[in-house]
Amino acid sequence: MWLIVNPGLLDEKEHPLPEGQSTIGRTEENSIRVLHMSLSRKHARLERHGDRIVLVDLGSKNGTLVNGVRVERFALREGDSFQCGDVHFKLVSSPAEMEPTHIQVLTTRFSPSSMEELLEQGRAPNSPSALKVRQASEADVRSAEKLRVLLKVSQMLSSPGPIDGLLERIAQLVFQILEVDRAAILLADRTSGELRPRVARLSTGEVPSGSFYSQHVVEYVRKHSVAALFADAREDPRLDGADSVMLQSIRSAMCVPLKPQDEVLGVLYVDNQARANGFTEEDLEFLTAFANQAAIALENSLLSQRLAEEAVMKNAYLRFFPPTVLKKLQSEKQAHLGIVETEVTILFSDITGFTSLSSNLPPRQVVDLLNEYFPVMADIVFRHEGTLEKYIGDALMAVWGAPFPQPEDADRAVRAAVEMQRALAHLNTRWRSEGRTELQIHVGLNTGRVAAGNIGSEQYLQYATIGDATNIASRICDAAAPGEIRLSEATFQRCLERTWPMTKQGPVHLKGKQEPLSLYRVEWRDSNVE
Repeated sequence: MWLIVNPGLLDEKEHPLPEGQSTIGRTEENSIRVLHMSLSRKHARLERHGDRIVLVDLGSKNGTLVNGVRVERFALREGDSFQCGDVHFKLVSSPAEMEPTHIQVLTTRFSPSSMEELLEQGRAPNSPSALKVRQASEADVRSAEKLRVLLKVSQMLSSPGPIDGLLERIAQLVFQILEVDRAAILLADRTSGELRPRVARLSTGEVPSGSFYSQHVVEYVRKHSVAALFADAREDPRLDGADSVMLQSIRSAMCVPLKPQDEVLGVLYVDNQARANGFTEEDLEFLTAFANQAAIALENSLLSQRLAEEAVMKNAYLRFFPPTVLKKLQSEKQAHLGIVETEVTILFSDITGFTSLSSNLPPRQVVDLLNEYFPVMADIVFRHEGTLEKYIGDALMAVWGAPFPQPEDADRAVRAAVEMQRALAHLNTRWRSEGRTELQIHVGLNTGRVAAGNIGSEQYLQYATIGDATNIASRICDAAAPGEIRLSEATFQRCLERTWPMTKQGPVHLKGKQEPLSLYRVEWRDSNVE
């Protein structure tokens, strides 16, 4: 039995469905992982026993649907389709194989089997052109031959892959098609905008020991966004003062911009060390057309790389930030969150008596309880635009004010704390009816300055806030009684709404603090405010 993801679409994928349980979701621990925002971390489960397959929703946010109707548990048969969020699935006995009624070999005179068939094996010694395209007596025929070469170039550069591999293919094609001594591809740095060499080769295939191209030439082409031919570089007035022309033994050179649309991505440079007038206008025209094909391939590769980076960033930061913050991070291109000092409001929420609870319940039951509790609390943090920093055992830590501060950060944090208490009351009502263990939490909030940003290694990054304000928030949480929300004077002063009554408590001695602190208790039970 097989499961088809997105059947009939370009990103269709097939997954074998083994006996037992298989889970569907967007995180790595799932049997079938689909990176789509509409899926929950652990969205649904398929239970297979022979030909009997049952679809079970795992409390997903966007639901599991069969025939457009949301289901919690549904028995599937071969050929049935269902939906998780916005992603479609189909159950089949084997991967679909469509047999064609007619077969046509896609080979015409415009699609040769290899580049070698299009090029001369040996270039005529007195040929004025550096092009290795087969000689033809008529201009129209030669133009057609050049067009066939360019079509082949387009085909050879169209396959996806890493940008470094693509640049190597471009350089190899340059030497295969043109009689040149040296070639270099320079790309504009995305941050500084400076041209940086990415590939440089000699006609022998060796990597040169140093820079051989004229900086004057590449900058001229990039600045003016024109293809340039320097028939005799030593005599060309445009290169007056370009010492590199003499030092690098450049006799003739061509340089063209890599410009798929309006933006110049970089330049392609070739030269000849042996003779002046080694290139013709025909060569420049061809190299320009070649560079256009290469630029389109580069743009596609860069776009693919950028999308992959964004997907990695989104997946990495999905557990920290709400969707609004993720969009802002992407739009402002702040994929790498450096350390900054900023003011935040920190919330700590802890389960009362969790150690005793863990000792009285089987471990699996404790994990199941937390797996129901934490997603509800995390959704509340995100709904109030907070950053979910971490889980610490049974505790949850969230911050408001990082990575982007807002004037009402303290109010959002307090609203989130109240909603957490009310959401837990609803959970307890359901658990009570099911004869299960109920929970109580105590919450502490504090406002102060911290260092916020990515902390860790390249293999594992953790977005974190470090500072005494964080420690105080944790101590305030410890001082709160079951079912209480307590906050510091600093948070109280920054609350603009005061939606719920706040009762000032007597001075409280917190662990690690010499001076007692004045705390406030949020009387969330005494208000009808939702």
